[in-house]
Amino acid sequence: MAIPIKVLLVDDSGLMRLLVSDILKVDKGIDVIATANNGKDAAEKTLQLKPDVVVMDMNMGEYDGLYGIQKIMETAPTPIVILSAVGNANFPIIQKALNLGAVDYVNKPAQNNTKVKDVENELIQKIKIAATANISAKTINVPIKENNNSHTFSNLNYDIIVVGSSTGGPGALENLIKKLPDNMAIPILIAQHMPANFVPSFADRLNNLSPLNISMARKGDVLAPGRILIAPGSRNMIVEKNADNEIEIAFTSKTFKEFNYPSIDGLMLSVADVYKDRSIGIILTGMGKDGALGMHSIKLQGGYTIAQSSETCVVYGMPKVVIENGDAIATVPINEIGGFIVSCLS
Repeated sequence: MAIPIKVLLVDDSGLMRLLVSDILKVDKGIDVIATANNGKDAAEKTLQLKPDVVVMDMNMGEYDGLYGIQKIMETAPTPIVILSAVGNANFPIIQKALNLGAVDYVNKPAQNNTKVKDVENELIQKIKIAATANISAKTINVPIKENNNSHTFSNLNYDIIVVGSSTGGPGALENLIKKLPDNMAIPILIAQHMPANFVPSFADRLNNLSPLNISMARKGDVLAPGRILIAPGSRNMIVEKNADNEIEIAFTSKTFKEFNYPSIDGLMLSVADVYKDRSIGIILTGMGKDGALGMHSIKLQGGYTIAQSSETCVVYGMPKVVIENGDAIATVPINEIGGFIVSCLS
């Protein structure tokens, strides 16, 4: 019988600690070994009890979740899953928590504490994923400044780059994008598994970190060199040719086996269909198999496929499947992918 995942639950509300503990007790694979009521208490108990995963609230007075995450990662590095209502309205706080070392996040229902049961399955799943996370990958150096240099492109080999990512993806994408030149010669499409309300803020954050034009994709957006479009979290994004023979963003009602809203497979399959051998597919950190079908299709069409290397993945799931299927032409560390794809273009 598998040993249960030891969880430290951190929340300043006694009622919430009770509710979440009761939810987690439903799963025999999880054992709530202790609770804490603020970030300072959490850091001390993590050092003392050595849990497998910490579930952390964010708003907790003086010693809040950010304090707790920072101290835990400094003194007793442990996978942390954020469970907080702050993410419903303030993604930058969540992004800061991820940058400090948190693995993942779950949006706590904002209006009614008793509705936390609505996220039961998501929380349990993310705790189990976090327990397998490579938290040392969180410390990989992300460039402080973006690449403002231009690159000389000629005789381009490819016309599109499509990227899929999940757990650990926000930091990986930031790393990749910061390494791109300011005159990127082709468009980039991104499908990141992320709550729908986070995507606009995430796109704005990336746009502020790069000289390139980065935004959340909208129906009818025409793909253009140097433009980076991020799939909304509420629909499955695809590409198609319009009446003027331009390639633009569209959305499909079709759902896919591995993941939806957004589906990496759905986006990559459409890219392979439209761009054929002129496409580059990249699969980054994340749990599961989403993207495996899409990467296979891109490779089958003669496109180029890249998987993030195991040692730099927070969760080595999606890239592992692609590599084991024989559908990764190259395996590259995250801090080298940006420069690598530029070298592939010409």
